Amino acid sequence: MAKKAKKDYFGLGWIVSLILAIIPVTSWICGAITRFQEGKWVAGLIRLIFGFNIVWLLDLIFMVMNHSICRLLNV
Repeated sequence: MAKKAKKDYFGLGWIVSLILAIIPVTSWICGAITRFQEGKWVAGLIRLIFGFNIVWLLDLIFMVMNHSICRLLNV
C-alpha cells in the first residue's frame, strides 16, 4: 500500500485544512507555522507580513484546487 503524502497544516486531512484555510486568522497563523516547520524561514516571514490578505486568497484557491497551501517561495 502506498504511503499518503503529508498534507498541509500539520499533516491534517484535506477537509480540516480547508476549514482552517477559510478562517483568515487561522490560515495566517497555521500557514506561517507550517512554513517555519518546513525550515523555510523567508517564506514564513513573508506569510507573517502578507498572509492576512494576498496569501490568504491564494491559499483558498490552492487548497480547493491542489489540496495544499500556496508555495510560491521555497527559500
